[in-house]
Amino acid sequence: MEKIKMTTPLVEMDGDEMTRILWKMIKDELLCPFIDLKTEYYDLGLKHRDETDDQVTVDSALATKKYGVAVKCATITPNAARMDEYNLKSMYKSPNGTIRAILDGTVFRAPIVVKGIEPTVKTWKKPITIARHAYGDVYKATEMRIPGAGKAEIVYTDEQGRETRELIHEFAGPGIVQGMHNLDESINAFARSCFNYALDTRQDLWFSTKDTISKKYDHTFKDLFQDLYDAEYKEKFEEAGIEYFYTLIDDAVARVIRSAGGYIWACKNYDGDVMSDMIATAFGSLAMMTSVLVAPDGTTEYEAAHGTVQRHYYKHLNGEETSTNSVATIFAWTGALRKRGSLDGIDELVEFAGKLEEATIETIEGGTMTKDLALITTLEQVNAVNSQDFIKAVRAKLESKM
Repeated sequence: MEKIKMTTPLVEMDGDEMTRILWKMIKDELLCPFIDLKTEYYDLGLKHRDETDDQVTVDSALATKKYGVAVKCATITPNAARMDEYNLKSMYKSPNGTIRAILDGTVFRAPIVVKGIEPTVKTWKKPITIARHAYGDVYKATEMRIPGAGKAEIVYTDEQGRETRELIHEFAGPGIVQGMHNLDESINAFARSCFNYALDTRQDLWFSTKDTISKKYDHTFKDLFQDLYDAEYKEKFEEAGIEYFYTLIDDAVARVIRSAGGYIWACKNYDGDVMSDMIATAFGSLAMMTSVLVAPDGTTEYEAAHGTVQRHYYKHLNGEETSTNSVATIFAWTGALRKRGSLDGIDELVEFAGKLEEATIETIEGGTMTKDLALITTLEQVNAVNSQDFIKAVRAKLESKM
């Protein structure tokens, strides 16, 4: 069979630990045998990020803006233990945070629904999509360790040199302080992306923050969403028969648990990070969730929503068998390939992405799956396989479709 030709490269961001191992397996077994794969490759593995002082992360984001579509493997955000393990020069910030800050936009995350993997919340009948703001908050925060008694303030100096000060706290002893920021421009882009996505998918849109406590920071989010909705989207939503509403995040959590699903839940950056993990786990597995960053200019970056699966990686290094779920990573590739094919007018590439997704889902629904799913499936006949054998089973199913 002649391989499918690509005309424009994808930006490929390789990653860390077990997901890096799966990345290569997926390329070798599911992509390269069928596609003349063209990528502009960036190694975002922690060792190479350290060698480049994390410049490679910035370069990969700029390349994504250039080519319009990227696919990213899971990466490590180092903590103190990782500093020692990898002998790092610096405790680098989250690669995802760096990329999102450059691209802006919104991260949309939705569970991959498969027969036999039932949500743990019995009322959920349809997928719940998390729309996560992709800029600022704790991911761009400035932090300080307070050594002893003293005063901490927020200071704003305008272009004329005039200062405005707000007291944070009078410290009587050691403590910590953190400063976060966001931009009206980014919040408006987030709101617009959410409203457009809701209209495109004909789903209700919820938005939640904690404006009763954060009366300036969170309240600004609430106001900008409402102003844009009233000015540009209210009539469109009414014509489409869908609803937008705002509620406090604690109320939203209660509503989500009681709901049947089938809507978009928009959250600030960190809230979206946490709630997408909750939604993914409740629908079956963190490895069963799609994640795509959509920038205001249409640039898209596809990734898996989970981490690098450190525990399985150490087992792999010891020569032990692993059964790591690769579904979200496969779907990151299919999302990017579909988008690239759509932009370049390559129908064969779009069709291939669909066939690979079908092959993956049908493999699981046929009873062949990794151990994380085997533990929770309602299917009676189950074949729990290792990491590589699952990907090979998907390949066999894919070959029958090609």
